Amino acid sequence: MNLDIRGIHYNISDTTYEFLNKKLERIDFAKDYVIDLSILVVKEPKGYKIEGKVHFQWSKTKVLSETGFELYEAIEIFVDKLERVIRKEKGKVKEH
Repeated sequence: MNLDIRGIHYNISDTTYEFLNKKLERIDFAKDYVIDLSILVVKEPKGYKIEGKVHFQWSKTKVLSETGFELYEAIEIFVDKLERVIRKEKGKVKEH
């Protein structure tokens, strides 16, 4: 799985990078199914926006986003959504 983490109007610190990597360990079950995962952290005037694009092995791409006043809270909610989307896609493929 290729992981790309970038920031707009926000410099991704080592602490934020480690926190995000620790949270992304929850999707290790799907590392064989996910080819690319791009995460964009945008600093907005009233908080943060986390955007993500997941590209699956079977040529399916999903786009997710989450906004929040606190960065780490937004990251946690984003990873929850990401895990749900990956589990749902994996379930669809296993059914076929």
